[in-house]
Amino acid sequence: MRTYRSLLKHGVVRRWLPRVAACLVAAVVVGVLFSSWRVGVTAGAAALVGFIVYTSQRQSEVPQWRKPSSAQRRTEAQLRIMQRFGYRVLHARRIQDGNGQIDHFIVGRRGAFAIDSEAWDKRLPLRNKLEKLYHGRFSKNERIDEALAEARNAERLISEELGRPIKVRAALAIYGPSMPWDSHRLRGVDIIVGTKVRKWLRSGKDRLTEEEIEEIYQAAKKVLPPMY
Repeated sequence: MRTYRSLLKHGVVRRWLPRVAACLVAAVVVGVLFSSWRVGVTAGAAALVGFIVYTSQRQSEVPQWRKPSSAQRRTEAQLRIMQRFGYRVLHARRIQDGNGQIDHFIVGRRGAFAIDSEAWDKRLPLRNKLEKLYHGRFSKNERIDEALAEARNAERLISEELGRPIKVRAALAIYGPSMPWDSHRLRGVDIIVGTKVRKWLRSGKDRLTEEEIEEIYQAAKKVLPPMY
């Protein structure tokens, strides 16, 4: 357990002091304006909740992802909620004997998943034409194939570690451009709206037990080392 001194050392208290002070100021100002200490307390509490929600969206288990515009961080925030329902999650994992990185490896009751998160220009439309994905006039098939190769490598490595075959479902979570679908399977990869990651995870067809989830998670931790 962290001590008060360790909290100061890590800057946690110092980061929160200005926010708490702002909440107190808001409480006093609103209370004076409405001549009600109850209204003031409510305003201060609401401001504090807002700070907590905003901070939780910015926090990341991977320090390199703390950039506010990071697509990986936005997906990570959604996966943090799924962890409350028994899903196990790994972020920024490297393929030992291959190229590329799996942004998010997830295993839960509905199966095992490998998601890469992408932020693309929202001004350009996203469309599927003859089994090819275009972002504006630019083909994204190479990126889709990379995501599939990463998932297949993870599938092979984990299966070898467990001594039995498992399936890993590949996906690209896209933030930015509008899409005519929540998720669409193309070239063996699910192309999903970035904000619909949780909904997509619940669409898995597998039915894993808690023991199987833990086995796959531990195997993935071993054969997919962290990037950072």
